Amino acid sequence: MKRARTTRAAAILLGPFFVLFTLVMVLPIGYAVWLSLFTEKQSGLGFGGTETVFSGLDNYTAALGDRAFREGFGVLLGYCLFYIPLLLVGALALALLLDSTLARARRFFQLALFLPHAVPGIIAALIWVYLYTPQLSPVVSAMESGGIGFDFFSPDGALPSIVNIALWEWLGYNMVIFYAALQAIDRSVLEAATVDGAGAWRTALSIKVPLIRSSLVMVALFTVIGSLQLFTEPLILNKGTGSAVSSTWTPNMYAYTAAFERNDYGLAAAASILLALTAALLSFVVTRFTGRKGKKA
Repeated sequence: MKRARTTRAAAILLGPFFVLFTLVMVLPIGYAVWLSLFTEKQSGLGFGGTETVFSGLDNYTAALGDRAFREGFGVLLGYCLFYIPLLLVGALALALLLDSTLARARRFFQLALFLPHAVPGIIAALIWVYLYTPQLSPVVSAMESGGIGFDFFSPDGALPSIVNIALWEWLGYNMVIFYAALQAIDRSVLEAATVDGAGAWRTALSIKVPLIRSSLVMVALFTVIGSLQLFTEPLILNKGTGSAVSSTWTPNMYAYTAAFERNDYGLAAAASILLALTAALLSFVVTRFTGRKGKKA
């Protein structure tokens, strides 16, 4: 009887979640898979209307065979190799600094570093496009007056420009996560390390960082998933004068262009499913790799 009551209580509490999860996750994904198996073709000799026909995996082969789609994954690879280490190291360093005994005005710096995350991504990208644009930006003018010339919209400058925007948005947010994890560490452990003669650096690297390993793994996992969804920043940067960012610069932009500019919803759905499978695979790799390291430790 008690077990039955527990089961009913769990069903009542979890029921709304599963209903909402089905409506906003399972059904849209299922519809995208179904949509990716069809394509629209003109009937007759091209003078009639269009009809939706089953195409099997043709949309998937078309996406994988498109050079622009494959190059988008190359851009994501460069972005992840550049952005993820900078974000993790920077956020962790700031959190350790705020957690140290030397830090002053912790609340002020927490708020100052977190505020950029409160700015919507589109607004943040627009602000940075203004700061990147010559003849408009005081930053570019100051750099040029100092003899530093850098084109933020060039092929070599586009990726660092987008990484800079993403760091500005997300560094403070992840710093708060690390700082909260550091605050949860038992202070007696840190006091024992001090008594044993461990300095500030040794305590930070050998005690604090290993104890917040779960937070590091969580942030790394979410950052990998978020990086694969790169869309807003390059889409806005694409509107900059002379920008090297094309309309198919990332896989998400490729799917957006296929759906809303070429009206090829089957191809867009197939590209989205391929991107989702890539994210799932990388998430599995990250969790398995970090899990094994944790067991060895």
